[in-house]
Amino acid sequence: MLAARQRAAEVGVAAVDALTGAVLALLAAAANGKAVVELGTGAGVSSLWLLRGMRPGGILTSVDSESEHQRLAKASLAEAGVPAGRARLIAGRALDVLPRLSDAAYDLLFCDAAKSENPDYLEAAARLLRPAGVIVFAGALAGGRIAEPAARDPETVALRELAKTVRDDGRFVTAALPVGTGLLVAARTC
Repeated sequence: MLAARQRAAEVGVAAVDALTGAVLALLAAAANGKAVVELGTGAGVSSLWLLRGMRPGGILTSVDSESEHQRLAKASLAEAGVPAGRARLIAGRALDVLPRLSDAAYDLLFCDAAKSENPDYLEAAARLLRPAGVIVFAGALAGGRIAEPAARDPETVALRELAKTVRDDGRFVTAALPVGTGLLVAARTC
């Protein structure tokens, strides 16, 4: 984990902190994670946390458009002793890859990619997740700005709109968790 964090720091990729990682592992375990999708591979830090919570033999599918991130994640996974068949790294833009994934086949979808595409990831989750599957959005509290009415920057506004959309979507039960930069978690109810 430490080496993966160092790789992330070397190339300026944000990595989830230890508390956020522990929550991701917990959510993967609670979802009985056999098949998990991660959008935004980075250097593999969140991949390692998700795999830690997944069932033995479960498969993580991680998507990132940056080939350098994929290379770093492969090194992190190999160094951690993750068998090659447990992690499937796909190079590409998330919105191009998601339509190729199977319907109702995934237990958890972790979104740590382009925030502007979060509403599209939510729609994809409605198709990809099995009933009781979980979607998790990273950075949901915008570093605390989400609670500041005066904060009107595009990212904060987009995250507020996402929270409202998820809250009002009858297909999900949702909660915001104040860990790290915040997690917006929603479980599929139907």
